[in-house]
Amino acid sequence: MTGERTRSICVLGSTGSIGKSTLDVISRHPDRYSVFALSAFSKIDELFDQCVQFQPQYVVAGTEEGAEKLRKKCQQQALSVNVSCGAQALDTIAADPRADTVVAAIVGAAGLMSTLAAARAGKRLLLANKESLVMSGSLLMQAANEAGALIMPVDSEHNAIFQSLPATQTGVSTAGIEKILLTASGGPLRQCTVEQLRVVSPQQALKHPNWSMGPKISIDSATMMNKGLEVIEACQLFAVDVDDIEVIVHPESIVHSMVRYRDGSVIAQMGQPDMRTPIAHALAWPMRIDSGVSALDFFKVSALHFEKPDVVRFPLLRLAYESQRMGGTAPAVLNAANEIAVEAFLSERVAFLQLFKIVEQTLEQSKISPASDLRTIIDADNNARDIARRLVETGCA
Repeated sequence: MTGERTRSICVLGSTGSIGKSTLDVISRHPDRYSVFALSAFSKIDELFDQCVQFQPQYVVAGTEEGAEKLRKKCQQQALSVNVSCGAQALDTIAADPRADTVVAAIVGAAGLMSTLAAARAGKRLLLANKESLVMSGSLLMQAANEAGALIMPVDSEHNAIFQSLPATQTGVSTAGIEKILLTASGGPLRQCTVEQLRVVSPQQALKHPNWSMGPKISIDSATMMNKGLEVIEACQLFAVDVDDIEVIVHPESIVHSMVRYRDGSVIAQMGQPDMRTPIAHALAWPMRIDSGVSALDFFKVSALHFEKPDVVRFPLLRLAYESQRMGGTAPAVLNAANEIAVEAFLSERVAFLQLFKIVEQTLEQSKISPASDLRTIIDADNNARDIARRLVETGCA
């Protein structure tokens, strides 16, 4: 990147695992990157520590109470930081012309509007919020194309696919591919029987063997819904049909994904299971920078294993494929119902195997419409949440 100007970064969701990994990479390259804005919903003390270290111009908290607490802490340290709160403030910093790069790392549907704002403003968009593509993939990709935004996937799997495809001046091409091979660790419950899954606790489901992630994505990994959402996301990112994507369980999480070509070649991206690698790639592309991740030592990798996913024990993966085939608002409904179900499981109001039933019944009871505009998508999301909450409360699932 010698000779290039310093890139100005806005990190949405800076106290989450992706946000903190992004700031770690940025801290290693102060000559290349500066932090323009940060946001976090409720971890105000962590957000303040980030303000001290990175000196952003703008910070957004989730509530006015949190914003006021942060203002006082910044004033005590004589930090010149503009502190605000709420969804509109998120959209504002995401679209601000003084930031050329936006990291969309807010978990769930809450990150949709700010991600869209960044795309419409033509940013380099480091996308970790998969729900934005699941809910409104065609609208997001259209907005990015019209504004000249560059969407760089940060999910390790989608970033691996990006790295395994032929590069173009504006991204990558899928010319000549036969199949995208999306790898999955299988999560912490990969070897559990159905009987064991009936009594799985949130604490067990949160113990991912390879990755350090937030609670929502950790539960999604345990149910394999995370992989289902990634299948839908890959369809949007790379403009491929859902049947062009095959999920392969790979417990070691060394091969992050692969692309099989028509001539029989398979190109894979490999590395340590550390999110700083795809973040560094997305920040610097088409260049390469140090991520702080140790090199993969092949002499310590004793073996690589690959399995077919078991959609009997983990049926949410199958349901995700079906939702993408249905199209329209079905993926948005799937995502909304899953968010409610995961929230209920984490608070121990439903059992692990009920997660699938809540999502399945929400899809059955929802009207699926063409996802032609944002209002339709948001209405479908809200309606699905209402149905899923009712299923949780009544125990119908």
